[in-house]
Amino acid sequence: MAPIVTGEAQFAAVPAAVGIISAFGLVFTVPLFAWICCQRKSVKTNKTPPYKFVHMLKGVDIYPENLNNKKKFGADEKTELNTKNVTSPTGTKNALHLDLDKRDLNGNFTQPNYKVRSSPDLDIPSPQKCFVEESKELVTPEGLLSNNAPSSTEKTDKKAKLGTLFFSLEYNFEKKAFVVNIKEAHGLSAMDEQSMTSDPYVKMTILPDKKHRVKTRVLRKTLDPIFDETFSFYGILYGQVENLALHFMVLSFDRFSRDDVIGEVLVPLSGIDLSEGRILMNREISKRNVRKAVGRGELLVSLCYQSTTNTLTVVVLKARHVPKAESSELSDPYVKVNLYQGNKRVCKKKTHVKKRSPNPVFNELFVFDIPSEGELKDTKVELLLLDSGRLSRNDVIGQLLLCATAEGTVGEHWREICEHPRRQIAKWHTLSEA
Repeated sequence: MAPIVTGEAQFAAVPAAVGIISAFGLVFTVPLFAWICCQRKSVKTNKTPPYKFVHMLKGVDIYPENLNNKKKFGADEKTELNTKNVTSPTGTKNALHLDLDKRDLNGNFTQPNYKVRSSPDLDIPSPQKCFVEESKELVTPEGLLSNNAPSSTEKTDKKAKLGTLFFSLEYNFEKKAFVVNIKEAHGLSAMDEQSMTSDPYVKMTILPDKKHRVKTRVLRKTLDPIFDETFSFYGILYGQVENLALHFMVLSFDRFSRDDVIGEVLVPLSGIDLSEGRILMNREISKRNVRKAVGRGELLVSLCYQSTTNTLTVVVLKARHVPKAESSELSDPYVKVNLYQGNKRVCKKKTHVKKRSPNPVFNELFVFDIPSEGELKDTKVELLLLDSGRLSRNDVIGQLLLCATAEGTVGEHWREICEHPRRQIAKWHTLSEA
């Protein structure tokens, strides 16, 4: 029995030893953990500001891959001021240096008091304006009067240049086909003001028949598109080529509205010899020849308001003096009628297309329901005269807006139907620019 008692005492001493060792381990672990936290906190305060803080600085583009553990992104404050006063012979801008340790959260210096000698030869910029946008330069009043500034004529020349279109012409005698290859365009105008770029594509029409219409694919976000697309037109005899003309329309695709027109190119083929093979050509893109407002034609419209049923009857009778399309051919006009309640369009209808008619006769009737609470004071009728296009969006020739606030004959026409309900009143109206 004695050995058994001794074994039980030894087993009883084991938990006591484990408890003592655990207590000593806890005493050493807690101070060690606190020391590590303090070290991490001190290191964290000396690190470079996070990316979001640096990105908030005005006019500075810094990406995460350029950040490192250094406190400074450039030279010290003295070298920064000296480098800003030195301009290169070519007029280029020196690199922008950042000294984040000496700036507050707003990007300004914490100690703005600098001793500057009052000398006319010195031109030291204020430390409050060290952060400038990349597109701007620090200039002195003398620099504003220098000859390096672009003149007004140079600015107009830059605005007038819309780009250059490159293409090639060829005639295939075996297949009796006229071949046009639209290669590329250089230096197009930017239609998107935010991204300063365009989504260009080209529409081409063979004049004067206006039978052959083609267009290239849309290239995204570029001012120097490379199309390299070939179009073959069969059935055109070689003797007929000299009587034709090519009309190129350069446009920028817009997903949410009508495509923007960059410019156009008109190439008469008279005098061009295609018997020796392919000919490479390039032409400057010119501004589109927009129709004048005085020549948009007239529209005969009849209106009738039924007060008992709260309906408005619009009869599009006919149009006259419809101008030709930009390809100098007769237009294919039709009329689109939109009904607005306030600023919201509630209904839309359109007439049939009249092929190649400068004085089309539509004679089509449309009936619109008007809510009783709105009546005619908030109602507007918009009539758009459009030129139908098979492969492109329809061009708006002219616009007519009939409402209570309109002036001239349009306002008189609207007031007459309000004063004389159930009477059909027809009048001619001159179309305006859309």
